Amino acid sequence: MGKSQPQGKKSKAASGQGTVYWDEAKGCFRGEISLGYTPSGKRRRPKVYGRTKTEVRDKLKDLVREAKSGVKSSANYTVADAVNDFLKRGLKGRSEETLNKCRNLANKHVIPELGKAKLKDLTADDVDDWLEDRAELLATRSLRELHAVLRRAIAFAQKRDKVLRNVADLVDTPKGKEGRPSKALTLNQAQAVLSAAEGTRLYAYVVLSLMTGVRTEEARALVWPHVHLDPTGDIPPHVEVWRSVRATGDTKTKKSRRTLALPEPVVEALRAHKASQETDRKVAGEKWEENRLVFCSQVGTKLDAANVRRGFRTIITESRIGGSWTPRELRHSFVSLMSEKGVPVEEIARLVGHSSTATTETVYRKELRPVITKGAEVMGNLFA
Repeated sequence: MGKSQPQGKKSKAASGQGTVYWDEAKGCFRGEISLGYTPSGKRRRPKVYGRTKTEVRDKLKDLVREAKSGVKSSANYTVADAVNDFLKRGLKGRSEETLNKCRNLANKHVIPELGKAKLKDLTADDVDDWLEDRAELLATRSLRELHAVLRRAIAFAQKRDKVLRNVADLVDTPKGKEGRPSKALTLNQAQAVLSAAEGTRLYAYVVLSLMTGVRTEEARALVWPHVHLDPTGDIPPHVEVWRSVRATGDTKTKKSRRTLALPEPVVEALRAHKASQETDRKVAGEKWEENRLVFCSQVGTKLDAANVRRGFRTIITESRIGGSWTPRELRHSFVSLMSEKGVPVEEIARLVGHSSTATTETVYRKELRPVITKGAEVMGNLFA
């Protein structure tokens, strides 16, 4: 078909659709179209190639459509380019934890699987198939976060006129595999963990988390000015849970900002911890960084979640309770042990900083024991 087209003979396309002709040097059809001028005054006349006239004309129509929409899609701009641009420029002001999470998801799941695809050619079906494949590997929550990374990356490209529409918005996140359910320590297990933690740098951290139910992100942000280890008048020793390690420094919700009385074992553990920290300060000398943090490294710098997880895993191994446990399950254990002793869910919700009992009942439903037997117990005793 192509060889019957004389070299250099041009075929005029319909008005406004450019010119199509056979390119002998490239051995295919070539199309050109005038799309106005660049800001520098240079004429914009892009070229496209194809095996047939119809294919070339379709490409010219796409160029016209993009020009009218203001989008300047590059034929070589890939999904990987879009994701990397988003990671570099689209997460300004976000916490290091958020940045690392997005980078890890992108580098492990988005770029290896979709990265080579041209962004302008990516379809909703492509995204759908990709998510279904990832659903066999990731829990639902991680799958939603992964989908969000791609969606936000394409949205970022849209704002810079790199693509016409966001196909990731057209797809629903499928259900992933079941994640590992959280669990709570029994009283015997909790005692074994406390015993194993004694003498370690995380002992006070474990005692505080288990006996007050603070979130691990709240414990890591705790500063000494918010810890009051001596009673003042009628006010017992207490801790002001007013901060977290979130990017803003705020607690998770307004109700999460709370002041909690401290049990005596926590007071003792924190006093010993403070004395130990003073020793660290003297040993570190000029290397010490003063952040006023209750829980920090040996030179005063903040602990990250990985530091705490590693130390806690060692404690769990030493406790010999078996299984896999995380620091946040100390909070679950607090709820479980309080509920086991008959503390009403309303009071537990206040202690753990939930905005309503609905949150407590949803998140910690496995840890809560029924307390509605109280009425039967009271009436039974009354009329015995």
